Amino acid sequence: MIICGVELTGSDAVVCLLNLDRGQFSLPECKVRKLSLNKNHTREDLKQFQTAFAALMADHEVNSIAIKERMPKGKFAGGAISFKLEAAIQLIDDIGLEVRLLSPALIKSTLSGHPLPIAFADTGLKAFQETAFTAAYVAHRAS
Repeated sequence: MIICGVELTGSDAVVCLLNLDRGQFSLPECKVRKLSLNKNHTREDLKQFQTAFAALMADHEVNSIAIKERMPKGKFAGGAISFKLEAAIQLIDDIGLEVRLLSPALIKSTLSGHPLPIAFADTGLKAFQETAFTAAYVAHRAS
């Protein structure tokens, strides 16, 4: 089962694919590390982002998407554009993906009970993908 972990920051969706097969985790090869929304944020730009995201998920046979939830207000509030990206991802309906939002509390409690089996530095992923990787891992553990 392949899960795509997603962290939404600004106008970017940082992604990390994680596969769980017979109890073993692996990182499927994926050249795309993040997808960006064009600067204008028009309806067409959102549709292009959504189409590109859906194509990436279909190309890698992703079963589920796990997005790290952002707070709507407060010190760690997400920006308006990131909520547009979240909606665009949640509204992908052609390929039958399950989209889940993972709260920071769920992530923290899952990691306390099931720590990462490998140090992030040993994964070979880029540093900016760590949150997306963690979201994918937690989604596998929480399902």
